[in-house]
Amino acid sequence: MRLSFTNVLRAAAVAGALTAVAPAGASAATSVACDGGAFAVTLPSGRVIRNAGTKVAAGELNGTVQVRGRYVSFDVVPSSLGVVDYAMTGAANPADITGGVRTPVFASKTPALPAPLSGDLEVTADDKGGLQLLRRGGGVKMKLQAKDCAQGGIFQMEPEASQNVVITHTLATGMFNFVNPFTGKVNFGNGTIFRGKDSPQVATRLSQTATQTVWSVAPGGRMGGVLGEDAVELSAGASACVKDCQAQNQIRGSLPVPPDPTNPTPIGG
Repeated sequence: MRLSFTNVLRAAAVAGALTAVAPAGASAATSVACDGGAFAVTLPSGRVIRNAGTKVAAGELNGTVQVRGRYVSFDVVPSSLGVVDYAMTGAANPADITGGVRTPVFASKTPALPAPLSGDLEVTADDKGGLQLLRRGGGVKMKLQAKDCAQGGIFQMEPEASQNVVITHTLATGMFNFVNPFTGKVNFGNGTIFRGKDSPQVATRLSQTATQTVWSVAPGGRMGGVLGEDAVELSAGASACVKDCQAQNQIRGSLPVPPDPTNPTPIGG
């Protein structure tokens, strides 16, 4: 039987969901959505990092870095901190939006940096599902923040450069962008209850097709990723704050969630 976001929310409420702290600037996921979440970071050498703050020497970054969690998995390209094969695992959770099956979401999130990253990789992970990856090089700094949760504001890419950074999001096979008729905003999904959206801050959309979106992120900006009810709630979105942002610059709490669109049409379709 097809579930609705209303049923997902009721299940979370029954489990006693509380607001959890998400990566800075990202929407919060409920605590039940993050139950048991924790990332393991595997370096090209096979060394695994868990629940620690660690600096990885540049010499160890001669291949893809694997990030694996209970609910989320993706790979990272060390020279740019670009992301490939971002997927939801389908692990059981009351707030699950995958139907219990592994669900590829993004084929890639690729930043076009003015110079490759060449410094050490700073890895900060905890046993509550939080992860931060940070690397510098060529006058550029890139930071990834992620939460291992079944839904919510669980991903953020934050470049820091002297110029705008173009980031290209390519959806995985089966995912497509569509205009939500209830909100008028662009979501992505796969024709099931799965819903997501890009969450830009100080970023301009340059182009968009059914499967790809190109963003230009200004200095101080970022590209977030939101899944589940946070992706469709009737919010005003993030402000244009880039420095010393206060609590009022972020969406807090719950806002109305409209019905699921039926048979949404891909952009350009």
